[in-house]
Amino acid sequence: MSAEKYSALLVDREVLNLKERKVFNTKTEMSRIGNKPIDVPQNIKVSIQDRTISVEGPKGKLTWTHRPEIIVEYDEQARRISVRRRDDSRLAKSLHGTTRTLIANMITGCLSGYEKALEIYGVGYGVSVQGNKVSLTVGYATPCVFEIPEGLSVSVQTPQARSDTEPARFVVSGADKQLVGEFAARLRQARPPEPYKGKGIRYAGEHIRRKAGKAFAGTGG
Repeated sequence: MSAEKYSALLVDREVLNLKERKVFNTKTEMSRIGNKPIDVPQNIKVSIQDRTISVEGPKGKLTWTHRPEIIVEYDEQARRISVRRRDDSRLAKSLHGTTRTLIANMITGCLSGYEKALEIYGVGYGVSVQGNKVSLTVGYATPCVFEIPEGLSVSVQTPQARSDTEPARFVVSGADKQLVGEFAARLRQARPPEPYKGKGIRYAGEHIRRKAGKAFAGTGG
């Protein structure tokens, strides 16, 4: 074997080793997350029936059924939840850390809740809540009306945008982190921010990449 081919072979082996090391590190990290026990605060009630987990606290009650590849146990005396996998199959490994994270999110949601703040830019644009419906006035002929999902609430801080620097402001909140995020995304989609003046609905703190407006050339005489 020539020196050139031997050198190329060493490079290929090193690349393969790096890829294997990266995959191993990712799996190890997920295992660390999955193996970490979840402490349950005193004002949170947890019950497990077969594969269904119920969590109840000051902000509400959540129920979720996990996959059969995972085993979830609750030590009521120690107030600690442990998550482990039934075997070392690829699916079980991929679900291990995810399951632990979802259960931890349930506990956090029932304890302190989640929220997503949104802002509406555009003079005359605004937001209002009537009963279980939220109404968005965002430049269409009629307001966009959405029914607020059960378990969520919408609070309005500033009902109407006053200028380009004073937007209307409101907050979506609830115990279910995923539901809060999904509903906030639906509301934002009613009028996504346009790139020229930034008018529309955006998340609080969201950066909008602006485009320069088109310049109209004057006609020469």
